[in-house]
Amino acid sequence: MSTSQCPVRIASPAELVRTARITGLFYLGMAIVAVLGYLVIRPRLFAADDPGATLAHLVGNESLARTGVVLEMLMVLTQALTAIWFYRLFRTVEAFAAGSIAAFGLVNAVLGLSSAAFLATAVEVAFDPVGDAPATVYLLYLMSGNLWGVGGMFFGLWLVPMGFCVLRSGWMPRPLGWALIGGGVGYLLGAFIVYLAPEARVVAEILAVPAHVGEFWMVGYLLVRGVRRRALRGLD
Repeated sequence: MSTSQCPVRIASPAELVRTARITGLFYLGMAIVAVLGYLVIRPRLFAADDPGATLAHLVGNESLARTGVVLEMLMVLTQALTAIWFYRLFRTVEAFAAGSIAAFGLVNAVLGLSSAAFLATAVEVAFDPVGDAPATVYLLYLMSGNLWGVGGMFFGLWLVPMGFCVLRSGWMPRPLGWALIGGGVGYLLGAFIVYLAPEARVVAEILAVPAHVGEFWMVGYLLVRGVRRRALRGLD
């Protein structure tokens, strides 16, 4: 039996552009559901330092609470799809870096899956109380939020190999690659700062700015350009 490995097939320019745009669509979908779930719906349900108000918000807004769970699930789905499609896009550029993007992205998806389970449990407890319902619901929302807080490490980590692949491939502008790497490092540091020095949260938010810029730039480039045509001439 032969033990030789099958060579990786090099995609055509058209295939690479198509893969890049599909990756961009998944990435955009992930951003949209994250904003809707975490920045729009969550603040309307979770009342900081007030378990009673949090429970009342869930009971009074059942459809909104359940929508929040569904959006969390959609976040998991789009995160996982984005991660594996980034691997498909960059696997011929640098297999280790492409695999790292997928691995770190899938860890984020697992964290999101856990967060969705906590939110779903909070909804169940709100409408079928067990023990101290206000305290339980509040605790579940805190756990969900902190999952995303510590998960900031992996949101930062997956941007670093992504930026490396951008620089190595030449398929996107080099400043985009450096923005992703710098943003990833900043996001990673910010995740630690939030827990080491809560009063310095503003510093963590500032460190995350390059990451946000790099991610939105990446999404836009993938959707509009896909990859640089001149970087693909050798593949024709």
